[in-house]
Amino acid sequence: MKIPKGLQPLVEEGLIDEVVRQLQSGKEAAVFVVRSGGRTCCAKVYKDAEHRGFHRLAEYQEGRKARGSRDARAKGRRGRHGRSVQEAEWKNAEVDALYRLAAAGVRVPEPMGVFGGVLLMELVTADDGLPAPRLNEVEMSREQALQWHAFMIEQIVRMLCAGLIHGDLSEYNVLVDGNGPVVIDLPQAVDAASNNNAFSMLLRDVNNMRSTFGRAAPELLKTHYAHEMWALFQASELRPDSVLTGEFEFDDREVDLDGVLDEIEDARLEAEARQRGREEADED
Repeated sequence: MKIPKGLQPLVEEGLIDEVVRQLQSGKEAAVFVVRSGGRTCCAKVYKDAEHRGFHRLAEYQEGRKARGSRDARAKGRRGRHGRSVQEAEWKNAEVDALYRLAAAGVRVPEPMGVFGGVLLMELVTADDGLPAPRLNEVEMSREQALQWHAFMIEQIVRMLCAGLIHGDLSEYNVLVDGNGPVVIDLPQAVDAASNNNAFSMLLRDVNNMRSTFGRAAPELLKTHYAHEMWALFQASELRPDSVLTGEFEFDDREVDLDGVLDEIEDARLEAEARQRGREEADED
């Protein structure tokens, strides 16, 4: 096939021997099957920000640390260099997450590195050697759904123990090879400790898995694994081998809204009194 523009530099440098075909094109990148060093693998070419359909980028990047003080200042100013830094972070975030999660025992494609903004990684294949299907393309029995759901909860726990939340986990971002689910698509991975949206993203990831496997095993729809694991995480008690039940006791006590408003009003009045006292002292 014709060599895509984004892969041309890697072909010229000898990092890619052959571009076999395009595997997919999504909201954030296009993925190609390539040959590199005698091995068939994937090349993920990220789309530029103006062509990328991934929304709420700032929400996902909150808490990520820039590699240097100059880059951190540039991001804050939102100029051309700042945008360039954000783009580089977006493209490097996935390979960083892949290495980090692989070390934590999460089933992810083996990363081979980022070259010129292109991620080279393992091509996940089915038993027939063809690219593995996505989870949404696989039919499953109740027993298979229960087994894979338990495995995915374990994977999410391992991610959280490694300090990361996928942030966009769904049946479209999980492949299924001969050994079960493989987690993919991680450029938006969220820092669990420093992102203010961390729990809401964890909840969405877990509930997406619950809904997917709950179609074949409806009893899963009553589980609350996200709340259970987050409570343990906040208490520094979550471990990769933590035994979870899917049960969680919610606090049903009503919030004393009037009491909260009274406290806010009292604080406002006290602040005004202190300000008047300072102004009177200045006049004296």
